[in-house]
Amino acid sequence: MKAHSKTALASPPQGLNTARRAVLKLAGATLTVPAWAQTFPDLPISDAQRATAQQVAQAGVPLSELAPDAPDSYLVKRGDTLWGISGIFLVSPWRWPELWGMNMDQVRNPHLIYPGQQLLLDKINGMARLRLAQGEGPDGRPIDTIRVSPRTRIQSLGDLALPTLQPHLIEPFLAEPIIVDEGVLERAPRIVAAPESRVLITRGDRAYVRGVEQAPLLQAQPGRAEEFRVFRKARPVRDPVTRKVLGYEAQYLGRALLVRGQSVQPVRTGGGTRPLPVPATVDIVAAREEMRAGDRLLPEPPRQLVSYAPRAPQGPVDGAVAAMYGDSVAMAGQNQVVVINKGTADGIESGHVLAILKDGAQFQDRSQPGERQQIKLPDERNGLMMVFRPFERLSYALILEIRDGVEVGDRVVNPR
Repeated sequence: MKAHSKTALASPPQGLNTARRAVLKLAGATLTVPAWAQTFPDLPISDAQRATAQQVAQAGVPLSELAPDAPDSYLVKRGDTLWGISGIFLVSPWRWPELWGMNMDQVRNPHLIYPGQQLLLDKINGMARLRLAQGEGPDGRPIDTIRVSPRTRIQSLGDLALPTLQPHLIEPFLAEPIIVDEGVLERAPRIVAAPESRVLITRGDRAYVRGVEQAPLLQAQPGRAEEFRVFRKARPVRDPVTRKVLGYEAQYLGRALLVRGQSVQPVRTGGGTRPLPVPATVDIVAAREEMRAGDRLLPEPPRQLVSYAPRAPQGPVDGAVAAMYGDSVAMAGQNQVVVINKGTADGIESGHVLAILKDGAQFQDRSQPGERQQIKLPDERNGLMMVFRPFERLSYALILEIRDGVEVGDRVVNPR
């Protein structure tokens, strides 16, 4: 019998029907895409990106946009990233959706690319398109099928699709940083004490947490682990131009597991008994920094499905770097994270690539005797960044390429 191989499958999230599959055609090749990839609204492929793909599915991109040494074919390997492969074929890697011809009536998520698949570059009438090979792999066997004995085999394939970037560069930031509105942390449950009157709390320790009076009590749910993230006071992030507060960045400290819920217990006193609140009990399961009384807890969010393609924003963008992540450095370099003053309210999405501009120097022009005119040199492109976690008015972006350091106030604009 035949079974689809790793090159063609991705596992659905836990709890969805793994038997439901949709066989889709992508640029002439047959792929099996899981049903959850078609129906999950969180998978980030925007209407604008879909429109771009439809527009260029027949035409492709001009040959002038190809990298000088772009290969005619490429075998996808473990460790590859979508951004890396984009750079192999294109001068402007963010134009990947335009190079990848898609049948959008059938393919809802075109970014499921796997090790072992072969990409072929077609050049016709001055235009280029990329497609999946239908032929044999390097070992002479079909790429999209393998032969197995007639017995049940179960294998998780959800993490085999190529990531956009090296996962270790952004995975910590998908859970750690958080932008909140004013007052959110003040209304969240807080650590009130630790056993043995300890002041500092870290991984492996137990702590006691109390919710605010107006909020529901923290209650453990039978059969379900309640996880929380622990934060310290949020600092305001201001627009570098207007100085308006755009949001508050909470300082991530670690994770906690709810062991016992909050309650009320009658306590004997000299005049009888009176009810006293009993804090909830949590165990600290991960710690980036030591915690203490007053630190706040927020529910652990569901894991995000990150499957975006590098692409240019469809609309004009003219923003600026608002902060460095964690405010630990004055200047950021390659593979570091910054906060920009644009978010979902401005049309920013995960995967958007932006150019970083260095502010041109201002000085007096003394080239003409007797003249002292103040002038400013043009802003020059300094590198590229990719947004990976947008909020309403702020977004986190990873610096992909850089010539000089990035500072607060540097402009970010469309890459072309």
